[in-house]
Amino acid sequence: MRKKLTFIPLSLGLATGIVLCTLKPSLADEEQVIVPESVTTGIGEKLSTLSCLFLNLAPSLFQAEQTIPQEKKPSQEPLQLLPEIASVKSCQSKNLGMDQQLWGEFGQLGDKQALLRAIDQSLRYLQTPTAAAAYQRYRVPGITRERVLRSLVRFRQLLVTSASAAELEAAVKREFVFYQSVGKEGKGDVLFTAYYEPVYAASRVPTPEYRYPIYRRPPDLDSWRKPHPTRQQLEGDDGLQASQGKLRGLELFWLRDRLEAYIPHIQGSARLRLTDGTETTVNYDGNTAYSYTSLGRSLADDGKLPLESITFPLILEYFHEHPGDLNIYVPRDRSFVFFRENPGGKATGSINVPLTASRSIATDKSLMPPGALALIRAPLPFKNASGVLEEHTISRYVLDQDTGGAIKGPGRVDYFLGTGPEAGERAGVTVSHGQLYYLLLKE
Repeated sequence: MRKKLTFIPLSLGLATGIVLCTLKPSLADEEQVIVPESVTTGIGEKLSTLSCLFLNLAPSLFQAEQTIPQEKKPSQEPLQLLPEIASVKSCQSKNLGMDQQLWGEFGQLGDKQALLRAIDQSLRYLQTPTAAAAYQRYRVPGITRERVLRSLVRFRQLLVTSASAAELEAAVKREFVFYQSVGKEGKGDVLFTAYYEPVYAASRVPTPEYRYPIYRRPPDLDSWRKPHPTRQQLEGDDGLQASQGKLRGLELFWLRDRLEAYIPHIQGSARLRLTDGTETTVNYDGNTAYSYTSLGRSLADDGKLPLESITFPLILEYFHEHPGDLNIYVPRDRSFVFFRENPGGKATGSINVPLTASRSIATDKSLMPPGALALIRAPLPFKNASGVLEEHTISRYVLDQDTGGAIKGPGRVDYFLGTGPEAGERAGVTVSHGQLYYLLLKE
């Protein structure tokens, strides 16, 4: 599907996330997004009655007689086993599981090797004691660590030997079953946002130019009395007072700009170009027990920016023109994130493996199987040959390797888009509704 982008989100990474939308200014809360009604149509209709055009608008309709309950009961599992998945030859790329990006799609090179690397990272995780403990607690019947591991091994074999997207799709539907997330309110609808790894200049020591610190995890964080100190109590209104309190001596790096030091709290990681010419990475290593409060929402609530047209670049422009206002709005976010250095490493997910651009997702790990093979279907932005972002509905095989403070419930997915400005540009306009599935070998 191709259409002009109309959704304006701010996706906020491993630590947190918000979403804004241009379709209607009356956004009730940060998790509400208005989408065309056809996108969230129930999945109980027969595929044979639908045209390819309608499939393009309603990507959830790929099951032959499956109905997810209309209201999610407290005892309902977050994933439901689906019957056999249908395919329609005349629809080709609209079929669930037809991941053409593996061989190249929308002007991008094929990324089969990237998916293989992501699979290998999950396989490594699944053989650790941490994974064994996580799956002992996992509550969905039939989804075990052993089955997830065997499924990844077999999918990897199929990926290596398949010569086309259609061949891989056919093999997957022959050997695997699909578990669909019940989504928001049990209707199968999942809200997708995206995050990325920003790149900033930084110093290991404070200087007149590099004044704004980010912090390592306090060794006694687990014993801090709740409610935890707020951001304002920890670092002051100007972000420079932490040396007077509980964070004294925990400074990890210093950055040049208050906003640059704050954005890693949102995205969950950052790549730092140091003053000695080297590079390093910092990754999320814990946070205080507060929910995130978004800059965009606060600016809109105060009438500083129009809610119906807020974008991340617009927020950056606002604070460039009003730098003093950072001391007003950043402290309103009471949450605070801590980091660890990962020299020479990449952005790392909550299961402690490197994330892979366009092949790693973040979900609520209290509900979803860590490290597992998943498949997403949703509209996402891509740059065309002219450098303009266009939205296409895609089907992607991904690995569930991360989580996030605002990624709660079965109806949320954050999609990792990589490192640097272009990834950030795409992440800044990613918001859509789609579906999330997990693939396991048939028993």
